[in-house]
Amino acid sequence: MALTRPQMFAGVTYSFFVINAVLAAELFLIFKSLWVLAPALILHGLAALYCLKEPRIIDIWLTRSRHCGRVRNYSLWRCNSYRP
Repeated sequence: MALTRPQMFAGVTYSFFVINAVLAAELFLIFKSLWVLAPALILHGLAALYCLKEPRIIDIWLTRSRHCGRVRNYSLWRCNSYRP
């Protein structure tokens, strides 16, 4: 099982951890307040719960959002498709 799991850090995938850390750091630098760290910690906790069931859920979501945009007739069929 260890060979099939993605690289994890603090309970979430490494890619999510880096994205969350960079976003939290940028928001901290913009707003100069420690309160911006609270949503980052909550988001990290939720992602850790999702990663317990399916470790690649964040990578699946990133791939889906990158390659599977809304098609023109989404309102009619209520589904998307991959574009080649």
